[in-house]
Amino acid sequence: MAEKTVIIIGAGLAGLATGCYARMNGYRALILEHYSEPGGVAKAWRRDGYLIDGGVHYLMGHRPGIVCNKLYRELGVFKGRKFPDLADYVYFIDEPTGNRVSFTPDLDKLTRDLTAIAPEDAAFIKDFVAGVRSMQKTDIFKLMETPVELLGVFGPLKQLWHLRRSLRYLGGAYNQPLIEFTKAIKNDSLRRMFTHLFLPEMPAWFMLFLLALLANRQMGLIEGSCFDFASSLRERFESLGGEMQFDATVKEIIVENNRAVGVRLENGTEHRADTVISAGDGYATIFKLLGGKYVSQTIKDRYENWPRLRPIVTISLGVDMDFSREPSLSFLLFKDTMTVGNVVIDGFPLRLFNYSGKFAPPGKTVVQVLLLTDWKYWNDLREDRERYETAKKAVTAEVLARLETHYPGLSAKVELTDIATPYTTWRYTLNHEGAFMGWSPTPKALRAMFKKTLPGLENFYMAGQWVMPGGGVPPCFYSGRHVVQLLCQRDGKKFATTEVA
Repeated sequence: MAEKTVIIIGAGLAGLATGCYARMNGYRALILEHYSEPGGVAKAWRRDGYLIDGGVHYLMGHRPGIVCNKLYRELGVFKGRKFPDLADYVYFIDEPTGNRVSFTPDLDKLTRDLTAIAPEDAAFIKDFVAGVRSMQKTDIFKLMETPVELLGVFGPLKQLWHLRRSLRYLGGAYNQPLIEFTKAIKNDSLRRMFTHLFLPEMPAWFMLFLLALLANRQMGLIEGSCFDFASSLRERFESLGGEMQFDATVKEIIVENNRAVGVRLENGTEHRADTVISAGDGYATIFKLLGGKYVSQTIKDRYENWPRLRPIVTISLGVDMDFSREPSLSFLLFKDTMTVGNVVIDGFPLRLFNYSGKFAPPGKTVVQVLLLTDWKYWNDLREDRERYETAKKAVTAEVLARLETHYPGLSAKVELTDIATPYTTWRYTLNHEGAFMGWSPTPKALRAMFKKTLPGLENFYMAGQWVMPGGGVPPCFYSGRHVVQLLCQRDGKKFATTEVA
């Protein structure tokens, strides 16, 4: 019997994972990618001797003992690669008070350090750390193993049983967005830190989960850049016999009698297959490639009304300075706010690529700042190239001025400046309004059940961050795994996987 064929739109992490699982289960797979290389938003590029990493910050579950580690072995991400442990989650520098504290995996030390800053919040800190300890015993990723379509009657009950040790911390106050959860903190400095532990709209329980992973030594840095990480999936896919085409922008999904039968590229080329899978942008897939013909009211409501993650400006500096003794991730909390586009921000994360010799020449460092902004500002500006470039230079100058206060002499040591705006993200990925992930990870979005299909359309599936809210590496990988599990169920096949040593 001939292999059934699948076309996968997009060679981001979700598309690559989908392709790997398709091949493991005997489907002939072709991935079509808009850009000239794989990775999607997991992008890195070389400039003047520096390697600029614009994507994945760390890998959860890089050691055995957590279910997503098996996922990584199936996809071959460990082959020939190293993932050094993340020593501390983040080091906060609070300008208004001068307080400095590191969120360390040593939970006893973390309790002492936070209480020293805010003794009036001792009870809050004690309960928060107790929540982290509780989450150390719970593997949240087990909830992602089975697609919602295959959970069955007892699936949700099994999930609740798995969460039994941590249920107290998954509801109530801990299910509030961080921006709301932190209102219970009396100390202003501590409140600022907790608000920026992750995205302010993320539920507080997610921070318990992240710090539990850190305490369990389950947070790894990507030594070779996120491009090398994406390349490991490409190697796995091609070793399984998968095919890829680059510079292949899909213009339309071909539908006949409400069945997806292939795609048409911008250059007019057509590719036909038994199944079409979109691992690209959700908005573009549903409302452009399919013309908005296969939607429910729920889907319309989500894409029209649900908040999406705000886009970012990424400023990377190649600096002739050695930051080897500095934390790899800091967060600078401002005394005075700054404005980026039309967004006022009160601080920014600072990444130092000092954990691997692959990012910069000896004695030098890539210093990177991430700034929340808005799409319209930068998209409007790019119509006038001169104004666009002027705006990029202005925001870089302000960032350098902010950094100079903490790292005197930095400005004079900058050898390279690289700025990626939301428009840059769109140009390389076609993600709607420059999104670097999908939905804003609100408690509502994280609780929602997303199917991998669209109403009224057969032989079509979706993978990626738009059907697995929360974003990040494991959800993208699991979404591709889920799609192939659904294909196997449809075709009466037993879902199978293999692992790479």
